[in-house]
Amino acid sequence: MVRRYLTNEGFHVACVFDGEAAANAFKHSHYDLILLDLMLPKLNGMDVLQTVRAKSYIPVIIMSAKDSELDKALGLGFGADDYITKPFSMIELAARVKAAIRRATQYIASHSKLNESIITVHKIELDTENHRAMKNGFEINLTSKEWKILLLFFTNQKRVFTKEQIYRSVWGDDYFGDENIINVHMSRLREKIEDTPSKPAYIKTLWGIGYKLGDFK
Repeated sequence: MVRRYLTNEGFHVACVFDGEAAANAFKHSHYDLILLDLMLPKLNGMDVLQTVRAKSYIPVIIMSAKDSELDKALGLGFGADDYITKPFSMIELAARVKAAIRRATQYIASHSKLNESIITVHKIELDTENHRAMKNGFEINLTSKEWKILLLFFTNQKRVFTKEQIYRSVWGDDYFGDENIINVHMSRLREKIEDTPSKPAYIKTLWGIGYKLGDFK
């Protein structure tokens, strides 16, 4: 039903029916977006998502009957761009697919204009061409949202960002005051990039205002 509707909307849709087939299809073909169920045979959806995120920042939308806050937090924490619970309307699904592809396209276009492919701040290097982050010569395994947040600060090193500005820049949507989304992603990012996450040096909190990149002499 999903394939039929999206095909009528002008998309080319490839269906697979278990996690191993999904991982294999992703490895051998190019796609613009992945619609991912969590309850898959052979290899579950979370494992498929981690396999994808190890190599690509392709937009991923989870569609699942699991509607608990924990399941949603896990899915987004592992790198999904969106989460839609069953049952859902086909109109809403198509709208989310189009929005995710549009955001990814705009993001790639805007950052392809960067003059340097390597941006260095203190011990961290961002390879904008290959979407890799390195610290002290070791790769940092970032989710797509964590990468976008870090890139936002590295390419605007003197600017202070409010949570609303971060959300609009990274998620590409209107901000409705859900601070927990920003807080969770910022906490996980700091766990990966900071020497002491409780005393962040790279991304500083300006209480009551937002965040800014730390100053390194």
